[in-house]
Amino acid sequence: MSARGFIAPQPGIWLRLARPALSILVFAGAISAATPATGEPLGATLASGESVGRIIDLTHAFDSETIFWPTEEGFVLEKGTAGVVEQGYYYAAHRFRMAEHGGTHIDAPIHFHVDRWTVDEIPLDRLVGPAILVDVSDRCEKDRDYRVQISDFEAWEKQHGRIPIASIVLIRTGFGRFWPDRTAYLGTDERGATAVAKLHFPGLHPDAARWLIDERQIHAVGLDTVSIDHGPSKRFETHRALFEANVPAFENLAGLDELPATGFSVAALPIKIRGGSGGPLRAIAILPGTGGGSGAAAAAPD
Repeated sequence: MSARGFIAPQPGIWLRLARPALSILVFAGAISAATPATGEPLGATLASGESVGRIIDLTHAFDSETIFWPTEEGFVLEKGTAGVVEQGYYYAAHRFRMAEHGGTHIDAPIHFHVDRWTVDEIPLDRLVGPAILVDVSDRCEKDRDYRVQISDFEAWEKQHGRIPIASIVLIRTGFGRFWPDRTAYLGTDERGATAVAKLHFPGLHPDAARWLIDERQIHAVGLDTVSIDHGPSKRFETHRALFEANVPAFENLAGLDELPATGFSVAALPIKIRGGSGGPLRAIAILPGTGGGSGAAAAAPD
């Protein structure tokens, strides 16, 4: 492990990852044939030769209702010029301000561990690649403070096969359906430091985080709540476990209800803030066309 805590993948993993990752990175040029609406079918083709079926937007729009941690101000758009100028053409330019950690965003490992990656240091292959979805929404509906267990991932593997090494693991708690209702999503609509003790939402158990790191060597993890630790957490052990291993987290994801358990890829690209501990994220999922292909994630054999 280097000074930044890099964990090297097993030999040969780069060859297996090359096609899906490169396919995502070059597909942008083919999207010109696509309709712009979220989740619309596309007439595009990836560099690997497979067709793009759908692109799912996993990002909530930023506006005055965007959910931030209770101690933060939130997203503010300061309106500037918007109209026809003296020269006769239309021109618009505004300003915005926000905390790093709010809305759909990334937690860089430096957020909870010294000498780990800042936002600008996270390698692209940790942000782009094959992904899986683990749906625990039924458990979270019964217990809004639920922490996703190792057994949840083992149950997923019994049905879909072993989680592939270097995957991006997405967790659907079902809380995305509450956005942007702060009370339903966070457990409280209150603001300020005293509101933190009233937070109630699901998260990932630290033991499960360590299992994903040690046993499955994941590249990133994301979910549809405001924090990778559950609401009542006081020590943020899941953050600390993930970030010690330089595994970034994506929080407040949208659209997870539209994803299958496997067979898709994710691109989750943040603003490249030098030295940043997090930042706004534009995340998408790419589903292959009906013809399929080897470019999307597939569960590895046991």
